[in-house]
Amino acid sequence: MKTLILGGVRSGKSRLAQRLAIDSNLMVTYIATATAHDDEMRTRIASHRINRPSHWQLIEEPFQLATILEQQAAPEHCLLVDCLTLWLTNLLMNENPNILKQERDKLLKVIPSLPGPIIMVSNETNLGVMPLGELSRRFCDEAGSLHQELAQSCDRVILTIAGLPQVLKGELF
Repeated sequence: MKTLILGGVRSGKSRLAQRLAIDSNLMVTYIATATAHDDEMRTRIASHRINRPSHWQLIEEPFQLATILEQQAAPEHCLLVDCLTLWLTNLLMNENPNILKQERDKLLKVIPSLPGPIIMVSNETNLGVMPLGELSRRFCDEAGSLHQELAQSCDRVILTIAGLPQVLKGELF
């Protein structure tokens, strides 16, 4: 089962993703896409580390998400990706202007064919006012397009608000 969990900052999306991974009763690999560029991000990463089970395997990959998913996916193995919008930010900020399209296309191509449960967490960024800056607008456009395309490939799509899951596609459990 492929699951996409969307929500705002501190909406409970990561907590829900972890609960679904635990409920799978499978070996879990947590794929972290964040990079610690400042103290605030280091604090967020540390919080996520504390809140997830210590026996989970951890892979930190800020760019080549599709490759890692292909390498790790297995029928009896749950993969949890947190988070797609940080991954997207890493790609947008990369020196190589082609990497975003290349990696995004690879991810969209590989997701439907992967065995085993995959849970992907991402920030829903397009529920407020349109940002002023060009890069911010591009980020919102890219995130919205990515979410739409991934939602088509997923069995389950959940929007999390105030810690409450709102099922948009599929069943919660």
